[in-house]
Formats: sequence, C-alpha cells, structure tokens
Amino acid sequence: MTATDTRPAAPAADSAAPEKTSVLRSGALMAAGSIVSRATGFVRSAVVVAALGTGLLGDGYAVANTVPNIIYMLLVGGALNAVFVPELVRAAKEHADGGAAYTDRLLTACTAALVALTAAAVLAAPLIVSAYTGYSGAQESTTVALARYCLPQILFYGLFTLLGQVLNARGRFGAMMWTPVLNNVVIIAVFGLFLSVSHDAAGTLTAAETRLLGIGTTAGIVVQALALIPSLRAARFRWRPRFDWRGSGLGRPLRNAGWTVLLVLTNQIAYWVVTRLSTATGQSAVEAGLAGGAGYTAYSNAYQLWIVPQGIITVSLVTALMPRMSSAATDGDLGAVRRDISYALRSSAALVVPAAALMAALAPWVMGSVFGYGRTTDADIAVMAGMLTAFAPGLIAFSAQYVLSRGFYALGDTRTPFFLNLVIVALNAGLSAAAYLLLPPRWAVTGMAAASSVAFLAGAAVTAYVLARRLGPRARTRRRVTAVRTHLRLLAACLPAAAAGHLAARAAERFGDFAAVAAGTITLGLVVVLLAGPLRLTEITDLLDSLRRKLRR
Repeated sequence: MTATDTRPAAPAADSAAPEKTSVLRSGALMAAGSIVSRATGFVRSAVVVAALGTGLLGDGYAVANTVPNIIYMLLVGGALNAVFVPELVRAAKEHADGGAAYTDRLLTACTAALVALTAAAVLAAPLIVSAYTGYSGAQESTTVALARYCLPQILFYGLFTLLGQVLNARGRFGAMMWTPVLNNVVIIAVFGLFLSVSHDAAGTLTAAETRLLGIGTTAGIVVQALALIPSLRAARFRWRPRFDWRGSGLGRPLRNAGWTVLLVLTNQIAYWVVTRLSTATGQSAVEAGLAGGAGYTAYSNAYQLWIVPQGIITVSLVTALMPRMSSAATDGDLGAVRRDISYALRSSAALVVPAAALMAALAPWVMGSVFGYGRTTDADIAVMAGMLTAFAPGLIAFSAQYVLSRGFYALGDTRTPFFLNLVIVALNAGLSAAAYLLLPPRWAVTGMAAASSVAFLAGAAVTAYVLARRLGPRARTRRRVTAVRTHLRLLAACLPAAAAGHLAARAAERFGDFAAVAAGTITLGLVVVLLAGPLRLTEITDLLDSLRRKLRR
C-alpha cells in the first residue's frame, strides 16, 4: 500500500510484518510531529500565563479561547473524528470511483454545517459566555469580546479535521500532527507582541489589546488548517463541492454522527459543571485572599500537561491503525480488529504508564519548568502541581478508553460508546460537584481533577468488558499476552521507579526545576528498564531492541 492509495487493502497473512512496520513508521512520524507540537505548545502556554497570569484575566481568556473548541466538538467535531475515516475507507472499498464523489459530498455537507454553526455562535457569544461562567461587569464584557474574535475558529477547526481525516484515510498521517506547530508559533508571536506593547494588565484589557489577542489567536487556527493544502495536493486530492446529497448514501454516516454528537453533548455537560465550578472557585479564592490561582486556568494548565502523553503516543498509534481496523471490520474479520486493539493497548501503555508515574512523582518540578515565569508565583505552581498529581492516575485509563472507543468506531458502532460514556460523565460531574461542596477553595479544583481520574478508570473498565463481548472469544495461543497483564506488570515496575525518580528530583532541585525534572526522569526510566526483563515487559524490551538495531545501523 503506497502513501497515495485511496483503498487500503485488508492485511494478508504474508504481509503482516510489512503492515506492522508501516503502522510503526506512521505512528513514529505522527509522534514526532506531536512532540514538536506539544513542545511549542508548552512555550505557548508559558507565554500566555506569563502575560495574563492564572487569575481572573487568565480565566477570561482561557474561557473565550476554549469555547470555540467546546462548541465545535459538541456539535460537529466528535462526529467527524469518529465517523469520517471508517466511512471513507468503506467508500473506497465499495465504490467504483474509489469513493471520490462520496468524499466530495461528505465534505460539502459538513462544511455547510460548519459555516452555519460558526455564524450562529458569533451572534450568540454573550449567551455562550454566560452559560459557562458567572461573570459580570468588566470581566464579562472582556470575555465576551474575546469570544467574538475567537468563535470563528469553529469553521477552521472543522476544516482542519475534515481535510486531515481525508489525508489519514489515504495513508498520509504526518501533516495533521505537524501543522499545529504553526498555530503555536503564531500564538507565541502574538503574545510576544502583546507583552511588548501592553500596559500592566493587572485585571483588564484595552480594546486594542482585546483585538490583538482575539484575532491573533484565531489566525493561528486559520494557518493550521490552510497548511494542510500542500499535503492534499501531494495526495492527488481535489475537492469539488457537490450538493447532490439525496440518495447518495450520506444517511448512514449522519445517523452514526448523531450518536457521537450525543456522546460529546454528555461530555460537555460534565465539562460545563467543571468550568462553572472552577471559575466560581477561582473567584472565591481571590475574595478569600488565598495565595495561588486555584480556578479554571490552573485546572486547564494541568490538563494540558496531563493529556500530552496520550496525544503523542496513543493518538498517533491509533490514527495509524484506524484505516486497517476499519478495513478489517468491513471484511468481517473481528479477530484482526481484536489483535489491533490489543496491540494498541499494550504498545501505548508501555510509554503511557511510565509517563503517568512521572507526572505523579515530579509534578512540582514539571509545573515549575513549564509555567514558572512572568506573573506565575510559587503558590500558583503548588496549586497546579497538586492538580497534575490528581490527574495522573487517570491518564492510563483515559488512553485505554481512547483505544477501546476507536474499536467500536471501526465497527461502525457509535451508539454503544454513547451509553458507555454516560458512566464517565455521571461520575465526573457528580464527584466534581461533591469536591466543590465539600472541599475548601484551595483544594476544590484539585478534587475535580481527581474526580476525572476516578471517572476514566470506571469508564475504561466497563468499555473493555463490553467490547470484549462484542468481538467474541480470544484466539487460543501458547503465549497468552493480554493488555490487562501488561498494564499490571507496568504498574509493578513504575511504582518503585516513581519513588526513585522523586528522590532524585529532590536531590537535584537546588540546581533548578529543569535539573530536577532531568534527574527524576532519567532515574525513573532506568528503574523501569532494569525491571522490564524480570517482569517480562516485552513491549519495553522490544522497543529497546529496536532502538539498539537502529543505532547499530
């Protein structure tokens, strides 16, 4: 299968090794892009926090910049991510033209919906901001003004996802992971300009500063979306808008998309609860004179760091596997789907579990390295470090949940994940509300981070059970390697490794946060590697063997 193929073939037995190599190569390419994107994203976040702090001004910008993504994912984005690649793969296999006309129609219908949604959102900006915050006065006016400039991002988020999924279905995975780097560079430049021209933004923005931050932030998403065009041309894709939708087979993806929209809607209910409660907690913390921003911005910053390993490792691997899984599901080969899911769970866990241990053990120094600049105080770092520690256990389950849900999507089933997701939503919202009511302002949002970890652990367990029943019994083999056993062995290795890493970081902290993070990370990694052999962690030993072979070459 070449990079420009439009019809991925089902894997034959004698081509298993080349396809596995292709998946690893594609995953590595995406992981590299994601690493660079995340690294520049850290710089971006640090610049934003240095400019606006973690208080009410930072909260206002965070809400205004997050709302477009919330609305996009709520009404369109989740459906596109879940439905698009399986539908394009199916059309490429079943249609005489390789799915070209079907792709044009699907793109046209989705773009029309995005344009209408964006226009409506811009008009409804005050209502949207009031739904997610309890702001009033100048804080409300500034947030609404920023939101009006940021809400056009909805259209370009959608175009980025649509065009990126077309590339993924054609076996071209790199561009969608690399172009966000351009977005980060634009935002860094915008906030660098803001820092050089702004007054002392203790709590307000001027009209000119609001325009600069709002338009500049949206410009980053525009550049990110348009940067996919050269890759689309290289893949010989030409989009010709088509409006002959009747009788074209779009009913099935629209029905599947409907369940995904409901899934995202329920997710946003939980997110709405967290946003409302964390912004209220931030205001209460300010009124109580507590040191350190303990509101939404701190939660958002901790979340951004927490999700990095999943975005680099799990998303890259599953994105590369998704066309193959969808092809196998179309052919009715549930055994192949099961094998790919197990492979994705085990391979991603080999890096995600140590990453979760690292976050829990090194949270204060990690947060200090990324956000300890400008208006950020030691108290701010302490608050965000507590939230990152509370998030850390949930990373393992969140990564597994992502893999498992893509198994259902490859099967063309978006209904079951919706009902399973209700477990996560109910626990996350309920436990977050309990944290707000029972904990003092200093710890309430940290409790909300812990609530998400509990919710993801429960959701992953239920989803794994249901998907296993759906895929049928596991094929009998002499060597019984399961994802559950791999996770347990990794935890056995990472717990002592985390303790050793924490002690190493404490010993090195007098040389600065970066030195502490480096010492803790190296120590943790060495302990995991040393324990990989005795614990039979083949995913780690195979990875090390592969690296050694590449170094010899």
